Amino acid sequence: MLGCLNLQRKPPSKRGPPVLQKRGNVSDWQVKDGEEAIVKRDEDGGKEAKTVIRFVKAVDRVEAVREAFRHAWKGYKAFAWGHDELKPISKTHGEWFGLGLTLIDALDTMWILGLKDEFAEARKWVETELSFSKNVDVNLFESTIRILGGLLSTYHLTGDTLFLDKAKDIGFRLMPAFKTPSKIPYSDVNIGKGTAHPPRWTTDSTVAEVTSIQLEFRELSRLTQDPQYQNAVEEVTRQVHRLEGKRDGLVPMFINTNSGKFTRRGAFTLGARADSYYEYLLKQWLQGGKKETELLEDYLQAIEGVRKNLLRQTSPSKLTFVGELSNGHLNPKMDHLVCFLPGTLALGAHNGLPADHMDLALQLMETCHQMYAQMETGLSPEIAHFNLQSSNGRDIDVKPADRHNLLRPEFIESLFYMYRFTKDSKYRDWGWDILQSFNKYTRVPSGGYTSIGNVRDPVNPAPRDKMESFFLGETLKYLFLLFSDDSELISLDKYIFNTEAHPLPIWPSTS
Repeated sequence: MLGCLNLQRKPPSKRGPPVLQKRGNVSDWQVKDGEEAIVKRDEDGGKEAKTVIRFVKAVDRVEAVREAFRHAWKGYKAFAWGHDELKPISKTHGEWFGLGLTLIDALDTMWILGLKDEFAEARKWVETELSFSKNVDVNLFESTIRILGGLLSTYHLTGDTLFLDKAKDIGFRLMPAFKTPSKIPYSDVNIGKGTAHPPRWTTDSTVAEVTSIQLEFRELSRLTQDPQYQNAVEEVTRQVHRLEGKRDGLVPMFINTNSGKFTRRGAFTLGARADSYYEYLLKQWLQGGKKETELLEDYLQAIEGVRKNLLRQTSPSKLTFVGELSNGHLNPKMDHLVCFLPGTLALGAHNGLPADHMDLALQLMETCHQMYAQMETGLSPEIAHFNLQSSNGRDIDVKPADRHNLLRPEFIESLFYMYRFTKDSKYRDWGWDILQSFNKYTRVPSGGYTSIGNVRDPVNPAPRDKMESFFLGETLKYLFLLFSDDSELISLDKYIFNTEAHPLPIWPSTS
């Protein structure tokens, strides 16, 4: 198959995606149609026909992702241009920070997908309309991973200094968040006034938020030769490294900006409020050339902490899942967010970490797959509960409040890593099933995709009228990379992805 593909396209350029073969009928993107048409034409062709069918199938999936992106972009451009989020059903927009979040999050996706016209339009908006001198409160973490990360990534992929200049601007404006008694940053910054504050209801910050901004600020220091950004985030890393209150390397969910200590210490999860702390331990170690041993030690200890404290198996099917610990009691629930973990484990194993990390990744992939496959829409709920002693024969239960799907990327992210490292085609098939379910249950005819309220009801999945920026920034990007046969397109030996799927370069060794 690969040999056939290589004959069909030009060699990839240094930057951006390879030039993939255009199909005659782009709207005819469902793979069954493509296969049947070829079978009828080539039924006497023997082996050659099979090769052609497999080739068309591979390209079809890549083209299907492009088509999905174009459809989403059509809605954004028509009804939400320059705004944060598309509301595709009411054909209007939603605003969070007022900074064109969806557009910035999607820049590098468009570049990777080879959507040059769409990219050029978006670039023009960044050049002429995007201003950060606004009297607006933004969340430090979300602005860092989506805006700073997206601009840095797009700069690296394109070499266009417009994006670096904008990255410097937003990075500088986010720095007041670190002016706290403990140097653990506040959650919110007014990027126009240069002031920062915690949320109204607490002086705590979320542990995941303060420990998942390091890749971006470290890279900003490397590019600007200004150490203030790296110094600020590495001070946070140092403090969290030595804090009391961990359990076998697992961290609580909250940290106080005055005292610099963990608060509400009894709860441990790999889901919301802690998830990307673990991801960024490994990725910073990789970003810096595997030199910072404290990061690696904390990561390895945390994975052992997961095994010791959070790992359980369901009944009857013995699915391995990561539960949550609350004051010594295990709650058998897992956020869909935790489906990032198998991809991260696989990335570590690829970089020489213990082989049993890959074994755990394989087990968790099956569990995350079942979170999709056992739902009537083929889409995962936001949160699943697992049965340790099954009374109804089901491994997975979903509570009514947890049945929504926000078009999240975490499982598709892990599918991408697992396919890159194992070349097992089932991961592509699982991704294809999810894309088809997105098209069936979340696609809005006038443009865009919507999150839905009930993954268990295929008749009325209860559309919620919101397309999160990460659907374009992450979900469709990881689907495209999963289906692409060019393993040098964002090579995992040259780039690490931030937690919003924005690729940043692994630093060249300066030995």
